[in-house]
Amino acid sequence: VQLQASGGGLVQAGASLRLSCAISGRTPHFYATAWFRQVPGKEREFVAAISGNGGVTSYADSVKGRFTVTRGNAGNTMTLQMNSLKPEDTAVYFCAAGNYLITHRAGRPSDYPTSGQGTQVTVSS
Repeated sequence: VQLQASGGGLVQAGASLRLSCAISGRTPHFYATAWFRQVPGKEREFVAAISGNGGVTSYADSVKGRFTVTRGNAGNTMTLQMNSLKPEDTAVYFCAAGNYLITHRAGRPSDYPTSGQGTQVTVSS
């Protein structure tokens, strides 16, 4: 499976932004997928994850109620709708895939080992 994130940009605090992830491969719906973000000098941070059929989701506490993750019907797209953005949401956002959706704890990059290039999100105050 291959993934490519897009949709980043520069917005003001309080605004909304929608990220997309194109998922290619023979059976994209078999994979759970996730969003991570990273700022320079820090570890990659879990944001949200979703099952292959889109029926189950998991969110980091820092984005609950503001971000929504969805999968397309064919399983070959994933979106992250980000509302009420804050300056601390500024990061490079990556989409990633793994065999299982982790819901009992925050996802780790090792849970979703396949990742593509990221997209920059910058939120100004």
